[in-house]
Amino acid sequence: MIVTERLVLTPSAISDFDDCNAMRTDPEVMHFIGGVASAEDTWIRLLRNVGHWTAFGYGLFTLREKDGGRFVGEGGLAHFRRGLGDDFDDFPEGAWALASAAHGKGYGTEALEAVHAWFFAQRGKGRAVCLIDPENRPSVRMGERLGYRPFRQATYRDKPMTLFERAP
Repeated sequence: MIVTERLVLTPSAISDFDDCNAMRTDPEVMHFIGGVASAEDTWIRLLRNVGHWTAFGYGLFTLREKDGGRFVGEGGLAHFRRGLGDDFDDFPEGAWALASAAHGKGYGTEALEAVHAWFFAQRGKGRAVCLIDPENRPSVRMGERLGYRPFRQATYRDKPMTLFERAP
C-alpha cells in the first residue's frame, strides 16, 4: 500500500471489479484507450492485474481517495508484452486510467509520482516506458509531468501511438 496526501493506492483486487467496470464502460474514459469495454473484458483485465502482482511483485494499483475511499482509477508499472520491440517491451511500462470524476484534479500525477518513487526505490534506478495516443493531450501532459519524453512512433492495434521513455 502507498499513501499520498490525498490517495490510498492498493494492489489490484477482485473486489475492485464494480468500480473498474464502471470506469471501463465510460466512453469519456475509454475514448483513447481501446473504447468501451464489456464486463467480460474488464474482468479479464482485472485478473491480469491481480496476476501481475503475483508474478512480478508489482503492477497496477487501485487508486482511492484517502477521505471516504471513493474510487479514482488505476495506475502503476507493469510488463504487458505489447510486441513493440526490445526498446519498449523489456522495460516497466507506466499505465494509468482515471474515472471521469477524478479528471483534472491532479490525482493521476500524485499517484504515479508515488508509484515511480516506490518502484525504483525497490528495484534501483532504471528506464521506464509508456504508450500514449498522441491525441490524448491530458495523458501526454501527465506523462511529461512524470518525466516521460517521446522516443518514437509505433502502430499499436492499428492506431498510431507515441512511445515515451523516462530515463533513470
